[in-house]
Amino acid sequence: MVADGDMTVETIDKRFCTVAVGKGFITSHQLLEALEIQAAEDLVGKKHRLIGRILFDLGFVTTLQIKEVLASMNSTS
Repeated sequence: MVADGDMTVETIDKRFCTVAVGKGFITSHQLLEALEIQAAEDLVGKKHRLIGRILFDLGFVTTLQIKEVLASMNSTS
């Protein structure tokens, strides 16, 4: 198991997505849209945005939902 301090951004994004979908906060379609935006931004050299930030900016999740997902991630790590 990898310690939290050693987790990559990609690992954190994957865990965030898994929890957010599992809690019913986002749909798989919304997740795909956010991942496509993230990949496109990365390809053109924009500063990397975490998937939670993109989902928030799209209006798919609230700050309270993000906090709940992060709390769930911390409790299972």
